[in-house]
Amino acid sequence: MLGLVAVFLLGKVVSAQLSRSDVRSLYTVVELGTLRVDCVSYGNRINAAGNVVGRSGYLNGTDTRAVLWTRTGEIESLGVLPGGDYSAAYAISESGQVVGISNTPTAVHAFRWTSAAQMQDLGTLPDDTGSQAFALNRGGKVVGTSSGPGGTRAVLWKNDGQIQDLGTLDGGDYSEAVAINDPGQVVGTSGSSSGPRAFLWTEQSGMQDLGTLPGDTGSEAVDINNAGQVVGQSSGPNGTHAFLWTSDGGMQDLGTLPGGEDSRALGINNAGLIVGTSGSASGTRAFLWKRNVGLQDLNSLIPPLDNLGSVLSEAHAVGELGEIVALIGGGEEAPMAGDDTHEEDHFYRAFLLTP
Repeated sequence: MLGLVAVFLLGKVVSAQLSRSDVRSLYTVVELGTLRVDCVSYGNRINAAGNVVGRSGYLNGTDTRAVLWTRTGEIESLGVLPGGDYSAAYAISESGQVVGISNTPTAVHAFRWTSAAQMQDLGTLPDDTGSQAFALNRGGKVVGTSSGPGGTRAVLWKNDGQIQDLGTLDGGDYSEAVAINDPGQVVGTSGSSSGPRAFLWTEQSGMQDLGTLPGDTGSEAVDINNAGQVVGQSSGPNGTHAFLWTSDGGMQDLGTLPGGEDSRALGINNAGLIVGTSGSASGTRAFLWKRNVGLQDLNSLIPPLDNLGSVLSEAHAVGELGEIVALIGGGEEAPMAGDDTHEEDHFYRAFLLTP
């Protein structure tokens, strides 16, 4: 497949010849199709089977649906909760369970989807009105947020449907949980007396503040692998930098691509490969980080995307076999990944990179 990009659109395969002189390309590239022509495709996570979840829909969010892409390029709409007209999928387990959000006539609620039961509302904490589900583990535990008059709290849904408030760090008035590993460790962000902080939560020890990089004022954690390695970003007067946190080494600055000022880590697999987005001398670029190699621009590891008209600007997830879910972003004015403000106003196209 060298020298070709296979574009999967509405279940059909179209081959587009690429100008290609770089024999060092390490990945083949497949565009993940959309539910309709000229729609956004936005990939979030991938499981070990190579199935990807995210959303597809129009720029303004009209008729946007949570979707599942199979390794063979087929796309499936996962529907909406009763009365809703918007949904988005954020994670998929090894068994094919999917979690995400859908609106209803009155609020946004977290959902769990399976091929047998379809989309089920996960509910909220008592007296709350809204919820979001961002991740789940092999055992089926789900994490996200519940919100209402008392604010927003990180929560965990257990297999029996019970929902648990994970609390906040000392002095905090909000928290959100965004990832969980198979041992049950949860990461996210919480307010604290010192500002927003990345946290690690366990059933035994509760919520632990992971701190910041030196001189910074805030941090957020976005993913964790089964070894307990956490990735995210730390921010302060000098910008935002991606980090890797480990229990024995603390928080490590992953830096930026050459010429860049900001970076964000967005995903990590069990082998310790990290993906994200970074500024560079050429603009915002998707990156891959490997120990002893550092940050690499993913665009230097794939065939040129000349015929597709752009470059990969964000990488959201890396699978256990090394596949990467990446995006062409919405141009120079598009927000950096991790900043969901006005994301719907920009045109995204999702791609699967296979080593």
